Amino acid sequence: MLPTSSIGSADLAAALTAGTVRVVDLTASLSHATPVLPLPPEMAPIPRFALEPLAYYDDEGEISMQHGIHTGEHTGTHVDAPIHWHSGRDLEDVASIAPEKLVAPAVVIDRVAECTANPDYLLTRDDLLAWQETHGPLPAGGWLLYRTGWNERSHDQTAFINADENGPHTPGISVDCARYLAEETGMVGLGVETVGTDAGQAFRFDPPFPAHSFLLGSGRYGATQLQNLAELPATGAVLIVAPLKIVGGTGSPARVLALVDAADDTNGEQN
Repeated sequence: MLPTSSIGSADLAAALTAGTVRVVDLTASLSHATPVLPLPPEMAPIPRFALEPLAYYDDEGEISMQHGIHTGEHTGTHVDAPIHWHSGRDLEDVASIAPEKLVAPAVVIDRVAECTANPDYLLTRDDLLAWQETHGPLPAGGWLLYRTGWNERSHDQTAFINADENGPHTPGISVDCARYLAEETGMVGLGVETVGTDAGQAFRFDPPFPAHSFLLGSGRYGATQLQNLAELPATGAVLIVAPLKIVGGTGSPARVLALVDAADDTNGEQN
């Protein structure tokens, strides 16, 4: 376990240099091929990521290459700020998130087997209570990372969204789990491997999209389309979430990293 309670900045720098603390990149590559969530016709579509060539060591810029960036706030690995949802409309934009909430302890709960068997699997409050009996309480001021194995599909839009005539079928959290995280824990954020923090069928729930409704409505945050959660231990990682500081932004593409003890071999046992 990374000794976050006592490690100093010099110790951390030395550990990073020595390789005893490892940096794990949890970010999906961002390109035009990055999956996006299809929205109903009555809603504005989420833009795909695109680069606009501006200069390529040519007459437009003989000594440089540069691009314009075109994307949506909620494209690829990204952060949801509270004002993204109607329940948090009077709360923070992405530029207002306190930096100490973006560098925080993280725990991982693993439900890959369940989600492989049932793409509509929902994490419940009882799941989290059982996890805490083994691993201890959820860390106040920390992030819960929900491992489902869905990152294995992130190379393919169709497989990642997994939709049929009844809509998308992707894992998420139940209504009681969302309410529990928002009302009974000190967690500041939920991170997932799927395209959004809610299940694909969450538009049918009461309330619809409970992860967005309860968590963003209580001033918490979401981080989506994460990768490499299998490389993290159940407890002991430190998460670094780095969205762009967009004034008025409802979210932002982000680079998400984790610091872990290099001696910790998770063996996929985050349950």
